[in-house]
Amino acid sequence: MDPANTGDARGTAPDSHPAHAPRTTAPPTAAPRTTAPATTGPATTLLAAPDLPARFPADAHRILDALVRDGAALGWVDPPSPAEVAALLDDVRAAARAGDAALRAAYDGDRLLGLGYWLRYARPTHRPHADLEKLAVAADAHGRGVGRALAAALVADARAAGIEVLTLDARGDNDSALGLYRSLGFTEYGRLPRFVAVGERRYDKVFCMLDLRTRPAR
Repeated sequence: MDPANTGDARGTAPDSHPAHAPRTTAPPTAAPRTTAPATTGPATTLLAAPDLPARFPADAHRILDALVRDGAALGWVDPPSPAEVAALLDDVRAAARAGDAALRAAYDGDRLLGLGYWLRYARPTHRPHADLEKLAVAADAHGRGVGRALAAALVADARAAGIEVLTLDARGDNDSALGLYRSLGFTEYGRLPRFVAVGERRYDKVFCMLDLRTRPAR
């Protein structure tokens, strides 16, 4: 299967650890600043947290708002407000500056196509590890490999930051996301049946992990 055509994750980690959870500011190793954007294909560029434009929070809100309205599993039942998204991203960017997070955004020119981030665990005994909390791609950019490019870049950032195990959780009906993560080496390590409540509907919560203590396959 062509890796660029395996589909894009519409959302992950619907019930992940709160993005505003306190984290210490002395990580074992800090994620390196990206000094040159990575390219993922024609007209698509990945930027890291230090290089994002001022309009990024507003553009991210538009993507997240539209996806949640369409039923994507991104942690909200009702669409988030612009202020809520801006506060969330401020916290992630602050954590990234401290080496406790990585934030990536995909652009086609100046148009935001998608975003994703991981956060280091706050609990002292879990500090070597991080959780991939959100990955979102605009609906009109699905099928372009944007989700795969974002996820792969975040995995590479985690490896460079010395993260030992990268975890995530996804809603059980999110087949495209789960397929994408499996193709990147994540394995399922647990499942809570009918745990996620969206109104009267119930979905499994699926837990996945990627052990970065082993060298990547060549």
